Amino acid sequence: MIELLQKAGSVIYQIWFYILVAIPILIFWPLLVIFTISEKGYPYFFWIARNIWANFILYGMGCITIVKREEKIKKGESYMLVANHTSMLDIMLMLKLSKNPFVFVGKKELSKIPFFGFFYKRVCIMVDRNDPRSRTAVYRRAQKRLKDGLSICIFPEGGVPDEHIILDEFKDGAFKMAIAHKIPIVPMTFYDNKARLPFTFTKGKPGRTRAKIHHFFKTDNLDETQKASIREEIRSTILTELETKST
Repeated sequence: MIELLQKAGSVIYQIWFYILVAIPILIFWPLLVIFTISEKGYPYFFWIARNIWANFILYGMGCITIVKREEKIKKGESYMLVANHTSMLDIMLMLKLSKNPFVFVGKKELSKIPFFGFFYKRVCIMVDRNDPRSRTAVYRRAQKRLKDGLSICIFPEGGVPDEHIILDEFKDGAFKMAIAHKIPIVPMTFYDNKARLPFTFTKGKPGRTRAKIHHFFKTDNLDETQKASIREEIRSTILTELETKST
């Protein structure tokens, strides 16, 4: 009986998340549409997404954010932001951690989420994992946004891993792009989002939401032949954190 009540509570908690996602979007809909007409309006869109939308959801879900920084993101600089990915809360937490406007590179399937999907298609760089040509298009669009002075965020696990996998294998895209543009890679560890809001609809609960911004990895002196080594070094950094500080 207790287990059944816990599952019911988790389902309500999951539904509540999507209600919180929709409320600010509906309130600010006209402004958001205006700010997504052209790429010049994106910084204003990002400000609303970071300072209002993300905070509204995190606080509304009862997620107390605790952040440790080994190095600070500098205003006006472009970065490649990477983190482990096990929850929809990863999007909100990433927004909270960077004041510098950045663009998400994410899976096409998220565009189907009501309200959220409308703007996701307009401001994010979508990748279709079943279409090899999509990767080339993603790379071109990301290059343009970097030239505009923005940062890029990629969750290098690609799709969301099995719930029992601590950290899936990393794809090359984020590291290849960072090396090509000589921008620092900012690894982040999200410790608790899987427990707070997993993709299993009958699980989830409020509580602390810890994150760590690790020391940045410079790419100035790297070439593409070194993308695998830096990819594995960053994955090892995040995996070690998850294994030693997961509780």
